Amino acid sequence: MSKMDSPRKSRRSFLAAGAGVAASVLAKPALAGAGNPANQPPNVPEWSKSLGEGVAVRPYGKPSKFEKEVIRRDVEWLTASRESSVSFTPLHELEGIITPNGLCFERHHGGIAEIDPADHRLMIHGLVERPLILTLDELKRYPRVNRIHFMECAANSGMEWRGAQLNGCQFTHGMIHCVQYTGVSLRTLLEEAGVKTNGKWLLVEGADAAAMDRSLPIEKALDDCIIAYKMNGEALYPEQGYPMRLVVPGWQGNLWVKWLRRIKVGDQPWHTREETSKYTDLLPNGKARRFTWSMDAKSVITSPSPQAPIKHGKGFTIVSGLAWSGNGKVKRVDVSLDGGRNWWPARLDGPVLDKALTRFYYEFDWNGEPLLLQSRVQDETGYVQPSKAELRKIRGVNSIYHNNGIQTWHVQANGEVENVEVA
Repeated sequence: MSKMDSPRKSRRSFLAAGAGVAASVLAKPALAGAGNPANQPPNVPEWSKSLGEGVAVRPYGKPSKFEKEVIRRDVEWLTASRESSVSFTPLHELEGIITPNGLCFERHHGGIAEIDPADHRLMIHGLVERPLILTLDELKRYPRVNRIHFMECAANSGMEWRGAQLNGCQFTHGMIHCVQYTGVSLRTLLEEAGVKTNGKWLLVEGADAAAMDRSLPIEKALDDCIIAYKMNGEALYPEQGYPMRLVVPGWQGNLWVKWLRRIKVGDQPWHTREETSKYTDLLPNGKARRFTWSMDAKSVITSPSPQAPIKHGKGFTIVSGLAWSGNGKVKRVDVSLDGGRNWWPARLDGPVLDKALTRFYYEFDWNGEPLLLQSRVQDETGYVQPSKAELRKIRGVNSIYHNNGIQTWHVQANGEVENVEVA
C-alpha cells in the first residue's frame, strides 16, 4: 500500500473476510486458556443446567463479575492524599457517548461530602432584590431541563506537557465524562431572585471540606448553566456532588462546583485560590493566563490504545475514539495511521450534540506493520485541534492545564500499544 492509498476496508471485502473468520473459528478448537472448554459448543454450559437468581435478589443492578476490571483508577503518586486527588474514567472500556454514573471520573479537593438532603440548603444572595434559600424539594418545583454535556477537568492530559508520561488513555485523557443532567436553569433562579443592574459576577461555593469556590461571569450564568440534581436519570452520586451541583457546559470542570450551597452575586470577580494560584496557565515569559474557562476541541483514540491492544492480529480493524469541543459541536474527525503524514476522514456515529462527547470510528485492513495512530478534530467554529508541538510553541511547557494536543499511540507488530510523541 502506498502512503496515499486509502487503507480503508470496503464493506464487501469485510463481509467476505468475516465469513472466512467465522469458518476458521468453527473449524478450530478453542484457543488454549480461552475459557473452559466444558462450557463451550458442542457442550451444554453449566449456567444452562440450573436456575439462576430470581428478581429482587439484586435490588440495584451491578455489572457482571466478569467485568470487574472496568473501574475508575487513580495514580497514587500523583497527589499527596486521596482526599485531594483524582480518579480516571476507563475510556478504553466504553462505547457510545454516555458515561455510566459509577465510572465518571472524580476530582475532589477535600474528599467526598456525604450530605443529608434534608439539611442541605441552596442560598442565593448578594446583589439581588430577593435573596433565596431553597431546599432540594423546593428546587425540584422549578421547571426542569435535560441536557447531555461533557465535563472535563482543566488538568486532563496535564502530565503530557513535557512529553509522553502515562501509558493508557484512561490516565492521559480520563478526566472527562459525559452524562445527561436533569435540573433547573440557573437563569430561572437568578430571575426569581432579581439580579441588580450592577450584578456582573457570581461566587459559587460548595459545601465540601474545601469550601470550593469560583467566580462565574453573569453572562455564562444566564446562558446555559444548570443546577443539576440528577445524572443519567438518577440522583447525583455523592462523589459527583449529591444532592446538587453546578453544570457549566463547555467550561473547565473546576467551575462545576459540587455540593452547591451558595451563590453570591457581586460586581467583580473574587480572585479565589482556585483561579489565581491554581487553574491559571503559566506561559514561557513568566506571565499567566487567567479565566481560561473554555475547553478547546480535543480528541483521542480509545481503542487501540495501551490498555486496549490489538489482539486479533492482521485484518479488519476498528479504530474507536471520542471527540469534543467546549465551543459547540464536533464537525469532523480525521485519523492518521502514520503519525500525521496522511489523514483519513473518520465516521461520526450516534448523536452529535452541543458541548458533548462524540463517538467516531475508522475501519481499515491492518497488514500487521507498526502504526502511529492519531486523531484530529475540527469543531463547528472551524477550530482544528493542534499538534503538541504547535501548542508548545505558544504555551511552552510550564503549564498543567488546557492540553488539547494531538495524542499519538504506537501500535507495534504484535498489537501492543504505547504512548509516544512524534516530531
